[in-house]
Amino acid sequence: MAVIFFYAATSSAQYTTDYASETPIINSNPLPKYSLDSLDYSMTIGIERTAKGRIWGAWVAGGDNEDAFFVLATSDNQGKIWSSPRMVIDPHDTKLPEKRRALVGTLWLDPLNRLWLFFDQALTYFDGRAGNWYTICENPDADNPTWSAPQRIWHGATLNKPAILKDGTWALPVSLWDRKKIKSDLFKTSYQELDSLRGAHLFTSVDSGKTWIRQGKVTFPSPQFDEHHITELTDGRLWMTARTAIGMHQSFSSDKGKTWSKPEFYMPHIGSRHVIKRLKSGKLLLIKHGELNEKTRTRSKMYAYLSDDEGKTWYGKLSIDERRGISYPDGFEDPKGNIFISYDRNRDTDGQILMVKFTEKDIVNQKVIDIKDRIVIAQPRGLDKKQ
Repeated sequence: MAVIFFYAATSSAQYTTDYASETPIINSNPLPKYSLDSLDYSMTIGIERTAKGRIWGAWVAGGDNEDAFFVLATSDNQGKIWSSPRMVIDPHDTKLPEKRRALVGTLWLDPLNRLWLFFDQALTYFDGRAGNWYTICENPDADNPTWSAPQRIWHGATLNKPAILKDGTWALPVSLWDRKKIKSDLFKTSYQELDSLRGAHLFTSVDSGKTWIRQGKVTFPSPQFDEHHITELTDGRLWMTARTAIGMHQSFSSDKGKTWSKPEFYMPHIGSRHVIKRLKSGKLLLIKHGELNEKTRTRSKMYAYLSDDEGKTWYGKLSIDERRGISYPDGFEDPKGNIFISYDRNRDTDGQILMVKFTEKDIVNQKVIDIKDRIVIAQPRGLDKKQ
């Protein structure tokens, strides 16, 4: 059981937001209702590889709004063929006074080879609190995978995978969005008692995820959902990088996340998710839009870089996709050193969830991923009806 932090709601919307605390339902038999023929939107959540090599992919259907819900599919042949949706979390209920959605999350394989799905739940687009939930699949390679009853960790949302620190501690990024993300008038004054806690948090677990403890947080300038990564550097410090409206920013902690340095500008980046990941070689992987010193005008030019000096400098430049409308990379490295990255393309029109595979050598050689090597994880066929 997770440690759950509850803060009493004092606004007039309390009776409504209580619905956001109801335990979500796992739907392991989503067909035919949630077939690709019936879906008309795709925004990537990410991918993860199991111990036996199955790849799980997750994405958001419905929209980047209060209609959002989660869809998961699998591949047992390195992504060549993908299943129909195998699991869905759709918290909508027409009996509720407001729409209840699941919009933000991530897939992660823990050191015990259990597959975690982190996801948030809120009313409307954002009700001022939301809730960060998880469900665990202990048999992700089975013919009929089973998922645990969802547990609520805290408020907010987790968009990027946890990190495992050198001492075995699990480090989970959690963001509690600022009040500007509240779009519904019903919630404009809700949860003001949480205002001092809004920002990019670090939660840790020393008992394999049974309990989570909130450490410190960073309040980044011009925040854009934070979407932060936690990286442990070779000198023992923790490095947090985050998305802001004025580029990628960074902060450091020397006490395992309890306190953080004043956030500072790191590099130009358009408002979108980035990846910074420690590879098995010890190098760091960076995936961003554009050249290292470029802020692209659109979500285009997705490149991969390497660093040998803990993110001080980067080299190589593998071109994942140059087109417009690509965003939100996520991925993993397999035991052979192959790097798999998923992303989405034109969520409202093409609705493609794509995946590519490459190596460190490919980055050094500045390879350009050919269009024939981009694998389609999912593309909702309901888009044809929509258009």
